[in-house]
Amino acid sequence: MFTGLVQALGKMKPLGGDSWQISLISQSSAEIMQDLAYGDSVAVDGVCLTVEQILNNGFMATASPETLRRTTLGHEETQQRYVNLEASLRVGGKVGGHFVMGHVDGVGRMVESAQTASSWEMTFTAPEAIARYIVPKGSIAINGVSLTIAAYDPELSQFTVAVIPLTYEETNLRYLVSGSWVNLEGDILGKYVEKFLSFSQQQPKSEMLTPAFLAEHGYL
Repeated sequence: MFTGLVQALGKMKPLGGDSWQISLISQSSAEIMQDLAYGDSVAVDGVCLTVEQILNNGFMATASPETLRRTTLGHEETQQRYVNLEASLRVGGKVGGHFVMGHVDGVGRMVESAQTASSWEMTFTAPEAIARYIVPKGSIAINGVSLTIAAYDPELSQFTVAVIPLTYEETNLRYLVSGSWVNLEGDILGKYVEKFLSFSQQQPKSEMLTPAFLAEHGYL
């Protein structure tokens, strides 16, 4: 589990087969390396990978063909750009963003990025697999970065986020251009709500999850 707060930038290099070398290149890389251990989980552009070997300034991991097919890690452009890195959340650690699982729901594309007086407003497309979890003011992970949805256009299947200067400068979001592919992960809370509602619709009407049911059990 992660929080969506990127700790360092890195580069991916294929080593043949399913093996990849991830090298940390930013000055903040020590934050990850000082506590990194064999078997740890690291989010690489929002994709949870397992550390299989620790190197001087990085690590080796396996990215299966399925992972490469379903995420941007298999895209040539990703292998030529920086990737966002975050070590897994430790028990008792701060959750500054939101709960990010490292299980990408789908890939989208950046439509445009416009600088404002205090931030960058970035608009992305969203496939159906994740569009149903998008709600204004809700959370989303873009390349592993925890962001708040500012607006959503269901007709165009596009959403906009506001990225503050610190996040923009410390992540690979600043390298995105129109058409760039990104990994998207919806809020886990939305997935559980969807599951519960789907289950409740299969139950007798007296047991369905409704506002009246919630009020009766002290939730409203």
